Amino acid sequence: MVFQTSSVGYTIMGKTADLTAVQKTTIDNLHKEGKTQKVIAKEAGCLQSSVSKHINREAKGRKRCCRKKCTRNRDNRTLERIVKQNPLKNVGEIHNVWTAAGVSASRTTTHRHMQDMGFSCRIPCVKSLLNKRQSQKHLALSKDKKDWTAAEQSKVMFSDESKFCISFGNLGPRVWRKRGEAQNPRCLKSSVKFPLSVMVWGAMSSAGVGPLCFLRSKVNEAVFQEVLENFMLPAADQIYGDADFIFQKLPVPGLRTMVSQFFIGQQTRLTLTL
Repeated sequence: MVFQTSSVGYTIMGKTADLTAVQKTTIDNLHKEGKTQKVIAKEAGCLQSSVSKHINREAKGRKRCCRKKCTRNRDNRTLERIVKQNPLKNVGEIHNVWTAAGVSASRTTTHRHMQDMGFSCRIPCVKSLLNKRQSQKHLALSKDKKDWTAAEQSKVMFSDESKFCISFGNLGPRVWRKRGEAQNPRCLKSSVKFPLSVMVWGAMSSAGVGPLCFLRSKVNEAVFQEVLENFMLPAADQIYGDADFIFQKLPVPGLRTMVSQFFIGQQTRLTLTL
């Protein structure tokens, strides 16, 4: 590749790039002064052929034409609908679906149109897969506590367990979405199970966080009771001291009764919410 540089413009592969506004003004002024095209090209920092084309174009009143678009507005709406219906597919798969609908376009054109529509390729957020009954319970709990003050919210200690995948390269497919659609259900990746994972328990509140507990076995009544005795209660003493607090635990099948019985002797200083 051959580059010809100057203080004003540049040339690539023997063809002049589009003239800048400064170059066009310089050419027009020097042309009015009667300068030759060779002198004008030297002063403007471009090729003499570019000066000739600019002068002739201005004299004839012609404007630079643009390349005709290869797709129609209807085709673009079809592409947007395909992306929204298949947000976890890659560009090649989306391109195949779009061209199968009768659109003649390259893979690069498909990618460019998706970006022009505002779609960006992102790693999807991972959310727990909830059924209708669980979603209704979460909504009811949020509505019940939506008017709580900051002082009331600071008394709540949240506790939960979570699995973390430790296998390399298990990020899964990416998702095509627009800005502000990170939590859109169609852009989420449901979390059901992970191979080669580690279970971690933790507790937190606005007043502080508790220690992390790495669970080496399946969570049953004996394991969870040990976690509450050795991690949750010491963390509550460290964060709240002798003050009352609310222990918020997400419902776990089979552990509801055990958790309730464990805190019977602690009711003087805490309220249990399952």
